[in-house]
Amino acid sequence: MKKYSLETGVGIFVVIGLLCVAYMTVKLGKVSLLGDDYYSLYARFGSVSGLRVGNPAEINGIEVGRVEQMSIDQEKQIIMVQLKIKKNIRVYDDANASIKTAGLIGDKYIKIEPGGAGEILKSGGTITETTSPVDIEDLISKYVFGDVGKTGKKEEK
Repeated sequence: MKKYSLETGVGIFVVIGLLCVAYMTVKLGKVSLLGDDYYSLYARFGSVSGLRVGNPAEINGIEVGRVEQMSIDQEKQIIMVQLKIKKNIRVYDDANASIKTAGLIGDKYIKIEPGGAGEILKSGGTITETTSPVDIEDLISKYVFGDVGKTGKKEEK
């Protein structure tokens, strides 16, 4: 009888351990099991240099969503970025989305200025006012090679 009680104790311990691992996987992996508390919005950018799937979307410094997917619209030669935004956050059709850098060499994120004068964007709506990121490498190369002040016109001596 003692043998079975030891095996039962070990079995219960293993089951509790597996439940803990499953819980941590869901919490740390940001996986939703029951329902989705997010809706999709799209933003059109000319360039998404440095932006990756999973980067945050923020309004006034608070994370309200994430970059879900990026694709190229071949006809218009623009990048379509799909954002997952929390359901309780309202974004209006006059919103502005821009790609920013967290710190000097930090990760990119999307900064959303939610607007307020227009209509609320529904799931699947598109933010049309966007600003692409500043290309730091391009700016540095212009500075190094002396092209900062040039406007494309030939200077006369």
